[in-house]
Amino acid sequence: MLVALVVAAAVLLGAVAQRVSGMGFALVLAPVLVLAVGPVDGVLMVNVCGAASSCLVITRVWRLIDWRQYALLAVPALVAVIPGALVAARLGGPVLQVSIGVLVVVALTLSLVVTGNRTRTAARLPTGILSGAASGFMSATAGVSGPTVSIYAVLTRWEHRQFAATVQPVFATLGLAAFVGKAVALPEGLPEYQWWLWPLILACTVAGLAVGERLAAVVSPRAARVSVIALAYGGGVVAVLDGLGVTGG
Repeated sequence: MLVALVVAAAVLLGAVAQRVSGMGFALVLAPVLVLAVGPVDGVLMVNVCGAASSCLVITRVWRLIDWRQYALLAVPALVAVIPGALVAARLGGPVLQVSIGVLVVVALTLSLVVTGNRTRTAARLPTGILSGAASGFMSATAGVSGPTVSIYAVLTRWEHRQFAATVQPVFATLGLAAFVGKAVALPEGLPEYQWWLWPLILACTVAGLAVGERLAAVVSPRAARVSVIALAYGGGVVAVLDGLGVTGG
């Protein structure tokens, strides 16, 4: 029951962040679920929940989506999901948990460094391919695909509202692809979850998006992103410490 409450709270908070800032669902959710149910099961749940959340957001931002930009990011990302799923299936346990925490912290740090050093506009094609590939790999291994695409948005000076809309189908595609990839790659097959967990997660996702819809009118995307980054940093660090046994868990 305690695990269910933690998962529900993380899903609710992540969905709010997703609707307000355009990203943040997986960043908030991944470290929490990794700690609550384990690195393999947790990331699989993040993949499914992230895809569902993005699909719901798509219905609200459909007209702003740039499908050419979507293709530029999604195609290399889908290719990179394959090695990412294989790595996640082979590592497992504390090694995977520590790797997930490190990936989250490093990706967030890079995105902050890039944001603070915008000197010129990067070429979209090579930057999009690299960012998309990194996003796909991280989606499969850590459940987190947002930081690398946000780096792409900063480097190419992509207008925020269109970026926030376009990454929703990217996240949905990657979440489903990563889930399928690991379903094939995991030697023991998919883990079994309690049936009631999925209705609970769906209800919390819908509720979080509804709350985020209202908060979007009063909370700036910048403030939302700062909050998401702070939470994700904390979760990533705790995941690393717990995987190393520092916390005694």
